[in-house]
Amino acid sequence: MKVFKFGGASLESIERIQHVGKIVQAFPGEKLLIVASAMGKTTNELEKVAQNFFMRKREIAAQLLYNIEQQHVHLAEQLLGTNEHPLFTQLQQFFTEVEWTLGEKPIRTYDYYYDQIVSMGELISTAIVSAYFNHAGISNNWLDVRDVFRTDDNFRDANIDWDYTQNAVNTIVKPLFNNSNIVIAQGFIGSTDQNETVTLGREGSDYTAGVFANMLDAESQTIWKDVEGFKNADPKLFPNTVVIPEITFSEVIELAYYGAQVIHPKTIKPLQNKQIPLYVKCFLDKDLPGTVIKEDADVKKLPPLIVLKKNQVLISVKSRNYAFITEDKISDIYEIFHACKVKINLMQNGAISFSCCIDNNPDKIELLIKALHVDFKVKYNEGLELLTVRHYQPELLRELTTDRQILLEQRSLKTVQLLMKLAVAEGSVL
Repeated sequence: MKVFKFGGASLESIERIQHVGKIVQAFPGEKLLIVASAMGKTTNELEKVAQNFFMRKREIAAQLLYNIEQQHVHLAEQLLGTNEHPLFTQLQQFFTEVEWTLGEKPIRTYDYYYDQIVSMGELISTAIVSAYFNHAGISNNWLDVRDVFRTDDNFRDANIDWDYTQNAVNTIVKPLFNNSNIVIAQGFIGSTDQNETVTLGREGSDYTAGVFANMLDAESQTIWKDVEGFKNADPKLFPNTVVIPEITFSEVIELAYYGAQVIHPKTIKPLQNKQIPLYVKCFLDKDLPGTVIKEDADVKKLPPLIVLKKNQVLISVKSRNYAFITEDKISDIYEIFHACKVKINLMQNGAISFSCCIDNNPDKIELLIKALHVDFKVKYNEGLELLTVRHYQPELLRELTTDRQILLEQRSLKTVQLLMKLAVAEGSVL
């Protein structure tokens, strides 16, 4: 048993969907649980539907939804060579479900409506892929993951009920493999005990695949991406990046913590618990070796791993009466950050001051500064970058920090973090 995950980029066109079919056919006789995302930029388009609906711009929301429907129906017609197929009834049911939501008055939270609307992207995508696979001779069963993944009602970041879901995997999913080697399911979504659709938060599709791999005791999980494998830095930001053949679970979790847009730690955990290796492979060239993430990879051979977070803000607080910022005061500061839902990316404190680096979210920062201002003097500095390098080398750091002013610096044996100033921007006392 293997678990495959295909993202939106691998399903954004007829040619790519057909190519995914060829990848799957390259594993004859294998039992495959395939998790798929919404096609292309569909999630972004459905988010616009949700936003306009919640702002009571129903006509705009309905027109946007109609456009999405037409795009998917047209693609399905081209893949199947007909519009006379049970798939089109299924698609109509999905879009009617969203239309019912748009016909309501938005009396619940935005996050609730977001989940009811945006989740349709995965359902539509997998239905089309499943129908095309069967049409192309790739026998498979389509699965509505909402019948399997039971969650709480924390909309947009739901938590899975592991016991219920494991039982559903045993009774619903495993029997599907008795008459077909391939099962196709959605990533990113689940359902509450009230049958309300939820989404699982950031990197939800990768996480879905990880949960399935764990509960099916899979041999491996593979994430098919449009890159050659796991690289030591973002190739869009740094030249001369290299593919890493193997890396440990813990290294990937560290990189995600520092802000790398790689594999989210919540995806790693169910795999790590059962020592299931995770492969990152290129769907454009399935024969490339890619990267394997596992428990016992050789980290001595790793190159420097670079993470750069842009658009950072330095917040500095100082006690008004020059009192020491001791453990109780730091605890109060943490409580304020937690209440404002602001994550600290880097922090440092002195006798009477506390400084930290955060993402630049203007709405949250305004609330944060107002809350801190009650007991502290507050300064902030915008337009910064946070550079993190694991397994760093002195000459590389000199190269990466040329013409930069270092505002904060922290080092350990393996990791250095540098908050750098890109332009002159005086701090403001509020």
